[in-house]
Amino acid sequence: MEIKRINLALQGGGAHGAYTWGVLDRLLEDARVEVEAVSGTSAGAMNAAVLADGMGRGGRDEARRALDAFWHNVSRASQTGPLQPSPFDRFATGWNLDHSAAFVAFDMLTRMLSPYQFNPMNLNPLRRVLEDSVDFKRLEGCRRIKLFISATNVKTGKVRVFQSGEITSDVLLASACLPFLFQAVTVDGDPYWDGGYMGNPAIFPLIYGAETPDVVIVQINPLGCDRVPTTATEIMNRVNEISFNSSLMREMRAISFVTDLIDAGKLDNNAYKRINVHWIESEKHMRGLGVSSKLNARLEFLLHLKEIGRQAADDWLGANFDAIGRRSTIDIKEKFL
Repeated sequence: MEIKRINLALQGGGAHGAYTWGVLDRLLEDARVEVEAVSGTSAGAMNAAVLADGMGRGGRDEARRALDAFWHNVSRASQTGPLQPSPFDRFATGWNLDHSAAFVAFDMLTRMLSPYQFNPMNLNPLRRVLEDSVDFKRLEGCRRIKLFISATNVKTGKVRVFQSGEITSDVLLASACLPFLFQAVTVDGDPYWDGGYMGNPAIFPLIYGAETPDVVIVQINPLGCDRVPTTATEIMNRVNEISFNSSLMREMRAISFVTDLIDAGKLDNNAYKRINVHWIESEKHMRGLGVSSKLNARLEFLLHLKEIGRQAADDWLGANFDAIGRRSTIDIKEKFL
């Protein structure tokens, strides 16, 4: 059996990270694929840490079990919260929370007050979920999978990439810290916000910090949209999608530029690494989900996203496994230029 190694780049997206859970579950099921390194942001960072901890504890099967337990814990933690879809939401809009009274009130609250005002105790239910799901002491010494977790330094505006041996619950919460919802997370004396602003996810750590040239990007946030948004909520959703994809698009353009120079013989192929880029996405499903659904952690929704992710990964493996280690399976210029 031919074994092929890949690096994973995992986007963030709140509850939509359950889609990545499905992708990882299917990849772990295939013994032909080995993961060398993972770069993750926000929910992608949490998926990455749970994956690495599970692999270090007991291999593929344990990693799948750990991811399953983590997302079930996320759902259980949300059950007592007010952010639940209304009966009308379930009937008319599927998984969104647009007509939930609690969501509408919460959305208005976050526009008028900062998290330092409406959440002075800085409570974050994800902290307990993470600490119950990941053994951070064991993760500190785990080198089976290299980890690169991105967060945005509030003061400098620069991305910081935390690596294996530096990953704590604070690092993961910093990577997922949306500034309108949570107070900045302090790590090593510096305040951090969501890593998606500067790297969703960051690709450069996989270029410089891993040997494998194949990078598989698991896309959550749609690149395009079907129509011009007209409501305030739709406009904000589209602005967020563009913002959180912008850093990734810049890196893809840089990779395309360097690849062209290598292919033209203008750069030494031994001095510059040629990257094979792969893409797992399901835009036809993800485009229909509004920004409010990123706060919907009902188990039925998470399992729905998981199945979409599993199918997307299965389709990708069937069509592209032979290309791993040989060439990119997307046209970077067509997709990003």
